[in-house]
Amino acid sequence: RKTVEREADGVEEFQPDFSQICGGGVVVVVEEMMVSAMHRVGSAGNTSNSVRARKEKRLTYVLNDSDDTKHCAGINCLALLKSSVPDGGDHLFTGSRDGRLKRWALAEDGATCSATFESHVDWVNDAVLAGGNTLVSCSSDTTVKAWNCLSDGTCTKTLRQHSDYVTCLAAAEKNANIVSSGGLGGEVFIWDLEAALAPISKSSDAMDDDCSNGISGSGNSLPITSLRTIGSSNSISLHTTQSQGYLPVAAKGHKESVYALAMNDSGTLLVSGGTEKVVRVWDPRNGSKTMKLRGHTDNIRALLLDSTGRFCLSGSSDSMIRLWDLGQQRCVHSYAVHTDSIWALASTPSFSHVYSGGRDLSLYLTDLATRESILLCTKEYPILQLALHDSGIWVATTDSSVHRWPADGQDPQKVFQRGGSFLAGNLSFSRARASLEGSTPVPVYREPSFSIPGTPGIVQHEILNNRRHVLTKDTSGSVKLWEITRGVVVKDYGEVAYVPFDKKKEELFEMVSIPAWFTVDTRLGSLSIHLDTPQCFSAEMYSADLNIVGKPEDDKVNLARETLKGLLSHWLTKRRQRYGSQASANGDLPSGKDISARSITLSRVEVDGHAENDSVVYPPFKFSAASPPSVITEGSQSGPWRKKITDLDGTEDEKDFPWWVLDCVLHNRLPPRENTKCSFYLHPCEGSAAQILTQGKLSAPRILRIHKVVNYVVEKMVLDKPSDSISSDGNFVPGGQLQHSAVGGDGSFRSGLKSWQKLKPSIEILCNNQASNHNA
Repeated sequence: RKTVEREADGVEEFQPDFSQICGGGVVVVVEEMMVSAMHRVGSAGNTSNSVRARKEKRLTYVLNDSDDTKHCAGINCLALLKSSVPDGGDHLFTGSRDGRLKRWALAEDGATCSATFESHVDWVNDAVLAGGNTLVSCSSDTTVKAWNCLSDGTCTKTLRQHSDYVTCLAAAEKNANIVSSGGLGGEVFIWDLEAALAPISKSSDAMDDDCSNGISGSGNSLPITSLRTIGSSNSISLHTTQSQGYLPVAAKGHKESVYALAMNDSGTLLVSGGTEKVVRVWDPRNGSKTMKLRGHTDNIRALLLDSTGRFCLSGSSDSMIRLWDLGQQRCVHSYAVHTDSIWALASTPSFSHVYSGGRDLSLYLTDLATRESILLCTKEYPILQLALHDSGIWVATTDSSVHRWPADGQDPQKVFQRGGSFLAGNLSFSRARASLEGSTPVPVYREPSFSIPGTPGIVQHEILNNRRHVLTKDTSGSVKLWEITRGVVVKDYGEVAYVPFDKKKEELFEMVSIPAWFTVDTRLGSLSIHLDTPQCFSAEMYSADLNIVGKPEDDKVNLARETLKGLLSHWLTKRRQRYGSQASANGDLPSGKDISARSITLSRVEVDGHAENDSVVYPPFKFSAASPPSVITEGSQSGPWRKKITDLDGTEDEKDFPWWVLDCVLHNRLPPRENTKCSFYLHPCEGSAAQILTQGKLSAPRILRIHKVVNYVVEKMVLDKPSDSISSDGNFVPGGQLQHSAVGGDGSFRSGLKSWQKLKPSIEILCNNQASNHNA
């Protein structure tokens, strides 16, 4: 990455913590006699923490807050849609680091979320309105998406031409067909939306897919027409293909990342800037490069063009605003207003005044002619984007809330009449020096006139060792306990200012050892649970430990399988409804869509004989319908997509889902498992007169309840006869046949209370010098 400035976004990679896992040995206490343990001999164990290339597609589900109408991460972009009717309502569009866009119906007394646009799988970095009803967005998922902005969230096209994060967009206000995009790959593309959104044959779905449901579809894909890509030469590069639609060449003009774009109203002039510290000027009609403007000493982060295309404003990480005369090809004014990086610019319609904000948390208004500046307000968070709206200005920050501050766009000179203005200097250090000397101006406004609140984003998390609960802390300091197999908050501890987060984790520690079957990150401001095959299928629990009623207590439940069933239960129901009698009981189709037709060999999958081949979802795996999670994944033909589980309509198949997910949910097949066993010794404690139970090592399966070890010890010491769940050579066989039976009998586990158990001898099992729960 050539990115120089990145804010703390709460991204935290999961690191498995094995320090709490029981595995140091076994200690037995019988009445007053101590039995100690030797170290663990070895274990095939869980290997999910090993570094390996991920070959199969991943499935991720994002746990949503109970109030899903609000953003839960920073707001990267704003777009304002003015009503064409005099008394009609205006709409504000917000794009967030939570990966979603929202449409807000604005009124004098408030704002209502009227639609959520969900399809991007990473941060939404910018959004622009093109024409009357098309919203175009770009994302760190490398895609550009077009939406019907007045719909309920319908994505009409996904364009997958960028090779890296797409950071910025620009649109021509009076030319609804022209939109440009730029990103970290140094590419700048110019799109003809009318051509790009026209439906053509199904053959080009591989590159550019219709995503009316957020998923690749058949029927609407990119047309065979010219995509203009900016190159280093003066000639435009045109690339078309009958099978894949657009196949553009990466821009050669920019050698490094592009952070900012701007276009004049008619779409005849385009400017771009980035880490090269120069402003490049292009003719978007033919893709030719017309000039290069030098002057900034750091990254260019914001650009504006006046309606005619003669003047350009640029904001940079060098804390300077520069005004360029493109006709003269030079900088005519520079303004030292900020003390840190400038990330957002907005001008009045006449281009006489500019509003600016950035990393110094301050919003300034500057008269471009007189150089007079005034501090309008200071924020708690860096300012990312601005949008003028009548007598106010909307301000987006790294916080999840959006605020509107007073600003008279028609007559901004009224603000200067309040006093407190200063003359912007020519050199950046002049404002920095004034700040150090304590002459920082006093803001005109203390409170915003209007706010659209968001929900605090999660910035810290810890996976508990029961592998079902995750402890989180958000930006407000609130600590919550999530159950990820149901997607709900099971305990809200509120703010724990006096209780450290790590202390709360210790309080919730349980004496259980379960393999790490998922990973977590909070990049989107909420919990994203990642499932990768085959590691995700490594964890099992007994049904008794999950409190599943009506299921034998010694039945093993695969956590990933049941979680997938819970996530896709709505999809299975819709699938049956859609296909009726054609669908079998488990939701599968007898047609060519059968995943078994993919020639999956028996060496690649195995049938889970412990689970019923049905779609019954047990209570510990039922996800909330009030705040359903969103699924992020990709199949064999589509790119990554995101959708709420309740919005799945049953048409999705192997083109949209990874094969292993459908194989698990539809056919009850899991990847083959390694014979994972843990070997250990049972030895008397040091100084104890207790007898040695066995000279050989014992082997336990991947999960073993402690009370089975207790039974073995008691039978061995009291009756000198091992229980049926442990073979004479030390192999634990809970609930099944002995592996090497040498004690006679049928070797099967026999439930019920034995006569010696009525004596209730005092037995204590210790692991890593910690007493184990005998009820486990």
